Amino acid sequence: MTIPELYELFIHNPKVTTDSRNCPRGSIFFALKGDKFDGNQYAEKALASGCVYAVIDNPDYFIGERTILVDNVLTTLQQLAHRHRKVIGCPIIGITGTNGKTTTKELLASVLSTKYNLLYTEGNLNNHIGVPLTLLRLTHDHEMAVIEMGASHPGDIKELVDIAQPNYGIITNVGRAHLEGFGSFEGVIKTKGELYDYMRRTKGKIFINQDNKYLKEIANGIEQVTYGSDETAFAWGCVVSCNPYLTFEWKQQGKIHTVETHLIGNYNLDNALVAVAVGRFFKIPAERISRAIAAYEPTNNRSQLKKTENNELIIDAYNANPSSMKVALDNFATMPVSPKALILGDMRELGPTSDELHTEVVARIKEGNYDKVFLCGEHFQKAAGKDFTTYATTEELIEALRKNPLEGYHVLIKGSHGMALERVVEVL
Repeated sequence: MTIPELYELFIHNPKVTTDSRNCPRGSIFFALKGDKFDGNQYAEKALASGCVYAVIDNPDYFIGERTILVDNVLTTLQQLAHRHRKVIGCPIIGITGTNGKTTTKELLASVLSTKYNLLYTEGNLNNHIGVPLTLLRLTHDHEMAVIEMGASHPGDIKELVDIAQPNYGIITNVGRAHLEGFGSFEGVIKTKGELYDYMRRTKGKIFINQDNKYLKEIANGIEQVTYGSDETAFAWGCVVSCNPYLTFEWKQQGKIHTVETHLIGNYNLDNALVAVAVGRFFKIPAERISRAIAAYEPTNNRSQLKKTENNELIIDAYNANPSSMKVALDNFATMPVSPKALILGDMRELGPTSDELHTEVVARIKEGNYDKVFLCGEHFQKAAGKDFTTYATTEELIEALRKNPLEGYHVLIKGSHGMALERVVEVL
């Protein structure tokens, strides 16, 4: 079956699913393969559970006219999403970056939704499967979309922008993350820069942090809307305070607007300012921009503030890499609170440089003034030596905290998602 023919079926059945446990009536099931599963095996179940068609790529599972046999299910899903994006034709903002892309996406959604019927990426569905699934949720009622794009290997962003065809692009920043896949920091810049390459090629526009030298170096030849700390920026702003929530000021036509956010850390200024820049560019009133940013509250263990019976926690356990670890530690070090405790877990997917980068974090911890430090994971165990208390696993750390509870501390909890440090919260 050709993509145009499949698209005709999609128009009459505009819901897709890749999970045989979630089959809305009248939807189309795409039998994706993974490392540990083969969706083809669940096609018959999906049809019995409410799907009207199942797209498969293994002829052994063909069971009649309601199964659609293609060469590759994933490629077909991506091509269908690409065609649908072109048919709908609404403006799309594509977002990528090492840190802050999900927070930026959420802030943009808060601001733009005050004026436009907006579609935006749910959760972190930002990869080669999530982006097509998001695009296929577009309807003719949507006036705009914000699509988050993640990457862990060279070429990932090029693949996603070719599918989504954004009109506007944002790279939040570039840092040392997923080095196992990228190979080097230069590989990170090149891959994230694939978004700029697309915008340059298609005469699109970018929203760019003019304080970021790495982004400025690769942004030549693209129409730019700037934000940053220099008053020449289209969206200028500065930190007023951060204890622990960020309060910042931004200026429009000589008038200062002060925004008290629910964002922890002065590093979130950049994320807030790009939301200001996008809001201003799309003619949203200043007061509405400020209210939307102030109302946004992060979720999913992303710099969340939580008060327990015994302690006050900053839970930043969704992800970690050297650049996000640095800004989190720097921010925590400057907070005028006492006593302070650090609970840090390994930063994953850093490749051969992992031990060196964890050693750098340990050195930064020594420069701070922390009353207690708990380090978790094999890389931190190597890097810390005998300088700090270390634990091989999160389970060991939890058991230690059960036996010797913390009380009265301000605690920063940060580590890669795979460390599952959010589980520590139950014993704090």
